[in-house]
Amino acid sequence: MAKVLEDVSRTFNEFLLLPNLTDERCIPENVSLRTPLVKFKKGDKPKYEANVPFVSAIMQAVSGVDMGIALAREGGCAFIFGSQSIEDEAMMVRRVKNHKAGFIKSDSNVKSGTPLKDVIKLIEETGHSTVMITKDGTPNGKFLGLVTDKDYRVSRVDLNDPVDNYMVPKKKLVTGKSGITLNEANDIIWDNKISCLPILDDKGNLDSLVFRKDYENDKNNPLSLLDEDKRYIVGAGINTRDYMERIPALVDAGVDMLCIDSSDGYSVWQKNTIEWVRKTYGDSVKIGAGNVVDKEGFLYLAKAGADFIKVGVGGGSICITRETKGIGRGQASALMDVVEARDEYFKKTGIYIPVCSDGGIVHDYHITLSLAMGADFVMMGRYFARFDESPSRKVKRNGTFYKEYWGEGSNRARNWQRYDLGGNKTKLTFEEGVDSYIPYAGTLKDNLAVTVSKIKSTMCNCGSISIPEFHEKARLTLVSNISIKEGSAHDVILKEIENNN
Repeated sequence: MAKVLEDVSRTFNEFLLLPNLTDERCIPENVSLRTPLVKFKKGDKPKYEANVPFVSAIMQAVSGVDMGIALAREGGCAFIFGSQSIEDEAMMVRRVKNHKAGFIKSDSNVKSGTPLKDVIKLIEETGHSTVMITKDGTPNGKFLGLVTDKDYRVSRVDLNDPVDNYMVPKKKLVTGKSGITLNEANDIIWDNKISCLPILDDKGNLDSLVFRKDYENDKNNPLSLLDEDKRYIVGAGINTRDYMERIPALVDAGVDMLCIDSSDGYSVWQKNTIEWVRKTYGDSVKIGAGNVVDKEGFLYLAKAGADFIKVGVGGGSICITRETKGIGRGQASALMDVVEARDEYFKKTGIYIPVCSDGGIVHDYHITLSLAMGADFVMMGRYFARFDESPSRKVKRNGTFYKEYWGEGSNRARNWQRYDLGGNKTKLTFEEGVDSYIPYAGTLKDNLAVTVSKIKSTMCNCGSISIPEFHEKARLTLVSNISIKEGSAHDVILKEIENNN
């Protein structure tokens, strides 16, 4: 007969945190949510750390360009969905990387004589409102001028006219010289009241660009997650089928981290993918793997060389894997089992592999519980899909706004690679996800600020001002259904209900 685990498969709803001594340090302003995203050796620092412990799910309805920018701006990281063409995913990564930087390489360029209609098409494709004109149309060609979407009126021009008729020529522009500092570039921008400063080399070739909005974003978003070139950090999802073609394109686009997007992480296909990455790129390319639900799965991927490991099968709000296949585990039980393996592996090898909790989060306090249980960060889909920055449509139903939200295992996503078990390529024969609506919640920034405040406040109640300290000090208790009811408003008439009547 099958081996049966003695422990019950538990969810976050079955636990509460116990308060610890709140000492003088424990005020929200002192709490740091900085956390490692990729593995590192004891005594070293990880290559990538997040300033808030959130990454967005590898889903069509969640992680596009806008989410990549918005989440990195708040200190987290988005993983661009991989269930699209290699070219489209690489383009999304490139757009996030080029959106924010001190000195950025221009990726919107045309040559002299280009018809205005082609420039307009480029603006629509890239989302950039400023296009550089160089002699040969390359990012480092002889600089001739620039054009913005404010330099022409589509309804009143001949779209076949050359862009030269509408561009602002170099002689009328303020430019900077290669070698100036970012502070000097920003001073030039402010002194001359301009939005964009082209940086030119000694031969008049375009070197890079500095934008006014980047300086303002820096000041307004001090937790922004940036690489060494001050570009936003972004991840991308891959599968175990076309990784030999997809990964090089993503690396060339500037991706910082990869993650295998699969419902089954305890798989030889993931091991083969990781081994190919190590053979091809060494440790320079960071790749996460999963999902797993126990020690055995964690150790398999750890030995394969994964840089972080995701935990969770069947716990997502749009996932029906448990219902259709009878496989999975309660998220709390899975997480604590994997974390125990992570800690044992660290003691034995001196290598710390971050654990990402993926699924089972309904309320904000579930995020805090997952951190208390040992997760280094959480991956969320429904949470982020509610916001303006997700790629899905906002719709109005019965007077209320919603966002569309569908699972990667749904017929709509048609992401058969995520559920691939090797062998011949086949399409999905049954669904493991649903197509749904979720209440629209507004902007990411406003909502994330509330969530972060709750987490910091709870950590203070538990006597902790960092995630590692929280891992060490947190105490949990199991709860009954009656104690859950006791913890919510009860035996009173809520005013909003009375007013609605």
